[in-house]
Amino acid sequence: MKAVQARYDTRGPVPQDVIAPATVDLPVPAAGQALVAVLAAPINPSDVLMLTGGYGMLPPLPAVGGSEGVGRVVEVGPDVTGLKPGQLVLLAAGSGTWCSHQLADARRLVPLPDGADPQQMAMLTVNPATASLMLSEFVPLAAGDWVIQNVANSGVGGYLVQLAKRRGLRTVNVVRRESAVPAVKALGADLVLVDGDDLAKRVREATGGAAIKLGVDAVGGKATDRLARCLGESGTLVNYGLMSGEPCVVSAEAFVFKDVTLRGFWLAKWFGTAPREQQRSLYLELTRALAAGELSARVHATYPVERIRDAVAAAAAGEREGKIVVVPA
Repeated sequence: MKAVQARYDTRGPVPQDVIAPATVDLPVPAAGQALVAVLAAPINPSDVLMLTGGYGMLPPLPAVGGSEGVGRVVEVGPDVTGLKPGQLVLLAAGSGTWCSHQLADARRLVPLPDGADPQQMAMLTVNPATASLMLSEFVPLAAGDWVIQNVANSGVGGYLVQLAKRRGLRTVNVVRRESAVPAVKALGADLVLVDGDDLAKRVREATGGAAIKLGVDAVGGKATDRLARCLGESGTLVNYGLMSGEPCVVSAEAFVFKDVTLRGFWLAKWFGTAPREQQRSLYLELTRALAAGELSARVHATYPVERIRDAVAAAAAGEREGKIVVVPA
């Protein structure tokens, strides 16, 4: 039997041009390994940046694309305990998940609840964890406090809206186009506003002049400053992405006169420093919420591995209404 992998041997400015499907022999698990049939693997912005060379951590080449996903165990090798064929499992982070089958280190596979939606569980590792940690790691927040974010219709943005609501927080959600407003409101957002130069004025009017403690920025450039101007005195702004391709800009008005703090967040760095028990607690909470359908992300479209170039092109384009997910046949 054969397996299909989405492989790339080089990096370049057009991400879909450097990756292609490749057929390989179906591997046989050795001691300590498991053969897993991949069911779903999302395409995240970080995955696209790995293809262009713009991410902060790049796998050695040649590589199989994909940093998270879910599969079902097909076969286990000798000495493997705690796993059995047919079991739904979370694939290891950064393990090359855009493939039909993966030969995995059995110790790195995490069993998932029976009956859980594979497409929703496939997005567990990166986006919901990022959203949750930005709400908890930077500013002490209490029920009723306001949080503001941009790109609220993104994967992280959608999870942040839902998690904030579960914690009794109120959210101001900034989007870049009017057509994105209804979907964000449907997630339980308190306020949804289209970005613009007068954003701070509209936020003050809509919140009654609330002192917003936390801002979350995924864009960079002047969009960072527009969020900074919305914060209250000594507020904190956390940047986790540069969708504009430009460095974060914060005016003297925000930095000097309002004493705003600008911080950065990278999930990979958190993994390297957070205690194991904290990591386990976070993912246990998120797994339960996802399995129960209490937390979810929209899926814009699915593609087989054989159409990986189309999938990457769709993920890299704008105007999407949800995540692009690789769903092997």
